[in-house]
Amino acid sequence: MNRKRQRTEPQELKLTVGELKGKQSVRATFKLPRHVIQLLSVLAGQLGIKQKSLFDQLIEDASVLGQVAEEARNYSPGGKDRCQKTFVISRNSLMSLDNIAKQRKISRDVLVEVSIRRLLPVIDSELKKHEGRKIVLNEMKSYLEQGQKLLARAGELLGREDRVYEMIQHQVSLSKKNFSEVNSIVEKGKPMEEW
Repeated sequence: MNRKRQRTEPQELKLTVGELKGKQSVRATFKLPRHVIQLLSVLAGQLGIKQKSLFDQLIEDASVLGQVAEEARNYSPGGKDRCQKTFVISRNSLMSLDNIAKQRKISRDVLVEVSIRRLLPVIDSELKKHEGRKIVLNEMKSYLEQGQKLLARAGELLGREDRVYEMIQHQVSLSKKNFSEVNSIVEKGKPMEEW
């Protein structure tokens, strides 16, 4: 089919084959400490982000990766408890990682390790929130139990058809729902406790 008119788009909206291929997923294997691998996995789960997305955010920006390489010069990785881990990452991330590693004459594994270790303050912050959520969950449980007692008492004094009883019942029902949702959030955060 012959197109007589070609659509013209603003320059900033045009896509190139290179850009499209750069987003393509590839596999790359690195030798990293187990706790660094777990850090990425646990935090991705806690934040509800795919590991690939989190990894790409850490690696893809060449200027940030260059700063990480400077930091990595003074970093001495321990040789123990390292294992191979294959990650699915974008082609752009892998190219950025390879380029910086060659330019700065530093191991890709060390660059990846130091990049992932940048997540330590994030997981520390999330772990503090998690501990706070556990305290709040216990207090919500007490609140819910008091609400259930109040509902039973309102039923005895007013009957189940009374408007006040129905209002308290609605509040208790909402408290149960919220308690269940907070409990799910706390359960989701439990892997951080073992990290």
